[in-house]
Amino acid sequence: MQTPENRLNDLWSVGRKFLGVKHAILGGAMTWVSERNLVSSISNAGGFGVIASGAMSPQLLREEIKATQALTPHPFGVNLITLHPQLLELIDVCVDQDVTHVVLAGGLPPAAAITKLKDKGVKVICFAPAFVIAKKLMKIGVDALIIEGMEAGGHIGPVSTSVLVQEILPQVTEIPVFVAGGIGRGETIVSYLEMGAAGCQLGTRFVCATESIAHPKFKKAFISAQARDAITSPQLDSRFPVIPVRALTNQATKDFMTYQKELIAKVDNQELDLKEAQLNIEHFWAGALRRAVIDGDIERGSLMAGQSVGLVTKEQTTNEVIEELLTQAKQALLFRSHLDQRHMTQC
Repeated sequence: MQTPENRLNDLWSVGRKFLGVKHAILGGAMTWVSERNLVSSISNAGGFGVIASGAMSPQLLREEIKATQALTPHPFGVNLITLHPQLLELIDVCVDQDVTHVVLAGGLPPAAAITKLKDKGVKVICFAPAFVIAKKLMKIGVDALIIEGMEAGGHIGPVSTSVLVQEILPQVTEIPVFVAGGIGRGETIVSYLEMGAAGCQLGTRFVCATESIAHPKFKKAFISAQARDAITSPQLDSRFPVIPVRALTNQATKDFMTYQKELIAKVDNQELDLKEAQLNIEHFWAGALRRAVIDGDIERGSLMAGQSVGLVTKEQTTNEVIEELLTQAKQALLFRSHLDQRHMTQC
């Protein structure tokens, strides 16, 4: 009979091989948080760290990759936003710096981006918020998918993780699929692996890691929060395709409502066009997030957090977080094994 550790290794063997790591746990790319220190600590602990490039210039990304490589000899990835005006230049930087995996987020990636990465042997990972999108991404040649439910923090889609995995995992067997959104314990990781996932991605769970550079006030807000405190931002006007953002409710949540109203009025008065208004909305969140994460302004800054924030109860090292997840996963598998044995005995 397999030990829980061997069973776990079997369950995520595809993910481990694809990522080149000991544990198929990806760190969610969180702007201002997922930088060299946290990313390298996740990879050093056996997981797969991912740099959040956000609005970085090619030069800044180059420096961040080099700094991360100086802190870990293990694989890590880079998350690129498909709407970035210098996307192809950022890809060139990743290729030049021997990055093995690139995660493309923020919509369907342009064909040129996929081609450029694959021609250089870089593994391409994309987000699939629905099965129809997953099929399109597989058709254009992505190497792996991440399905992320609305329980996640930051910009989110409309469907829960539990529904997405039922829709996509049974249908996609050609390439690895990683699950994200609302994951904070090892038992949950096991359940998705048993459904066919190659691994899982966690973001919120790592925010309060000792190695995270997030401001102490930001971390304290996470530790004090409950799942119900992480709410989504509303869309006030159907003309504005505002992508919902999940964050802890504070004054910034109210400020965003006011800001949307101001932009709607400007568009109505022909002082601003829709595209520029949408860009201003994205800039609002980028600035608000920095104020919270870096400056510690937890009232006017954005406290982007997933609903698993209620499971974050203290500051721990990244290694402790991952070891805790592994222990929970193995205990769940051991419990299942005991149940199976009992059932066989009764039969």
